[in-house]
Amino acid sequence: MTTRYLSLAALAVALAVPGQAAAKSGDVQFKLLATYVAPDGKIKHVKLDAIGLPAGTHTKADDNVVPTVAVEYFVADNISVETIAGVTQHDVVGRGALAGAGLVSNANIVPATLTLKYHFGADTGIKPYVGVGPSYFIFIDEKPGATAVALGATKQKMSDSLGVAFQAGVDVPVNAKGLSVTFDAKRYIMRSTARWFAGPTEVLRTRHKLDPWVVSAGLAFRF
Repeated sequence: MTTRYLSLAALAVALAVPGQAAAKSGDVQFKLLATYVAPDGKIKHVKLDAIGLPAGTHTKADDNVVPTVAVEYFVADNISVETIAGVTQHDVVGRGALAGAGLVSNANIVPATLTLKYHFGADTGIKPYVGVGPSYFIFIDEKPGATAVALGATKQKMSDSLGVAFQAGVDVPVNAKGLSVTFDAKRYIMRSTARWFAGPTEVLRTRHKLDPWVVSAGLAFRF
């Protein structure tokens, strides 16, 4: 993934058109992206354990690649605000004493994110940027994994969570009409609480470190 990302970046730099006018206050930029989402998912704390988790139990969320869109508004020539839209789906499996155990299935996440960005560079040409802002992870329709079901779990719930996103990237112009190739990386700092139920009774509650890396590449259109 990293090698492919760097190769695309090198190609975009080679194709760059330095004569494209820089974004100005009031401009809108729309991005179509392919996004690689790599969460952590490890257990930070066990808050309730009525089933006797084995010592050394750990967890890991799987990675995913999804389409996303971003909309960016320039409030000043070098300052913009950006929001993204997309849904990513993940399973959580056991590590350590529960290696391979299916604990959470099909957790759909809406990563509602708003970043304030500062753009560097000259008035024309390649424009690197950095950003930071709040994010709210909304979990939809998650279910207990196969192992959890076999052990008697009938329901599983992840808590929606507020966190922060740190961002860096670059927009590389490819023509003089506002079309660019864009590369973006975000690191989220995010925690969520997972609950498992047997019937109406909560039997396990754990606090998880999500902290995903979210890396995107695609096309940007400025209006």
